[in-house]
Amino acid sequence: MLFHIVFIVSNLGENVIMKLRRFCSLFFIFVLSCSQMLVATASAIETMEVDAKAAILVDYDSGTVLFEQNAHQELPPASLTKVMSSLLVLEAVDRGDLRMDQVITASASALVGLPWDGSNADPAIVAGEQMTVEDLLYCMLVVSANEACNILAEAVSGSVSAFVDAMNERAAALGCRNTHFANTNGLTASAHYTSAYDIWLITQAAMQYEDFRYICSATWKNIQPTNKCDHVRALHTTNSLLDGWRYAGYQYPYATGIKTGTTDAAGHCLLASATKGSRTLVSVVLGAETAPDDHGGTDIMSFRETVRLFDWGFENFTTKVVLNEEDLIQEVPVALSKETNYVVVHPAYTATAVLSNDVEPEQLERTVTLYSDTVNAPVIAGDELGAITLSYNGTEYATVPLLAMNDVTASRFLTAKYNVEHFFSLKIVKTALLILILLIIAFVAWWKMIHRQRRYGRARDRRYRHHSYRGRRF
Repeated sequence: MLFHIVFIVSNLGENVIMKLRRFCSLFFIFVLSCSQMLVATASAIETMEVDAKAAILVDYDSGTVLFEQNAHQELPPASLTKVMSSLLVLEAVDRGDLRMDQVITASASALVGLPWDGSNADPAIVAGEQMTVEDLLYCMLVVSANEACNILAEAVSGSVSAFVDAMNERAAALGCRNTHFANTNGLTASAHYTSAYDIWLITQAAMQYEDFRYICSATWKNIQPTNKCDHVRALHTTNSLLDGWRYAGYQYPYATGIKTGTTDAAGHCLLASATKGSRTLVSVVLGAETAPDDHGGTDIMSFRETVRLFDWGFENFTTKVVLNEEDLIQEVPVALSKETNYVVVHPAYTATAVLSNDVEPEQLERTVTLYSDTVNAPVIAGDELGAITLSYNGTEYATVPLLAMNDVTASRFLTAKYNVEHFFSLKIVKTALLILILLIIAFVAWWKMIHRQRRYGRARDRRYRHHSYRGRRF
């Protein structure tokens, strides 16, 4: 009886232990799954949507597009047009056609067609007034003076219309596919449009000039009296990310430029740059509106949305090393050498890429392209034998040349053998050999024919001599 009780208790204990173990296992799996879900949720990039018709955010150094919204839609750019105008002026200075300290006299023709209130130079630049190229650029880019664009246009191209043609030619050369300019300043016109992406391309070219970056980052500038203005013109930037003189509450501590633009047709547009640490971002916002703020006023959404874009870009993307120069990528077959039949290739340099924080370099797909399936010796260390491309979800982040790691000497015998075989494999050589063979065959046939004719002729002569005399015999 006691034995049965002990047996039942022991069986019951084993069943309890088994159930307890099963419960612990299931609980551990559940906790692990939840933690993975939490990690995945935490590492996922927050989706972004901008309250504007179009927008783009680009990492300046790498050219990586971090965000785009209707980036190729054709829209009026308002005064963002002046970035292209300033680019052509700075290129003229770079060529030596103009100097920054060169004095330009405003002509009456440069002011034709401009609205009476079309300047923020305060007072407006008038016909006959003399200003330097540098001061005119400040008027153009800091306070968006429309007449400054036309004055500089005539200085560069001789006429405003010729300058506008040059603007369109330069846009096409930069790869702008959705851009056509009708004027130098961005005033509303039916055939005047561009896209957020094209503005980025134009800005990328303009930012190569230090003068452009410096002027666009200025919060204010005093223009000294001229022959037509007896007092200092005080220019204050229209970009409220840089300074709150015009509109308070939009200043961004990392902002470095660039240009605002506003018309009834275009809405509020903003081309901006910001630098945080070693990274610089460029954003374009087109067609933003105003919205009521919390204090009964209005918010200019081009500024608000640009700040959101910058914060999102800096927080969710990081520059990471995706390829090391010391990495051994693969072996490349080598012919014509007796010492080895392969050489190892490595990246020409250490490559970095701007990746979202939920993507690690190990996740990038590597595609190796060799210039030849087999390379012939001799190979010299550093010879470029191919390239490696790193991509993720169809986006290419880097393409780096692949270099030979070491020297590989060639065998004289194998090289000579290859050269002979290669020589006789050439089409022209094969054709020449075929012609030579045909000539030899023709010569042999001709020689045989001639030889046969000669033998036949000698035999006939002998027969003729043998039968030709019929005289008497003695």
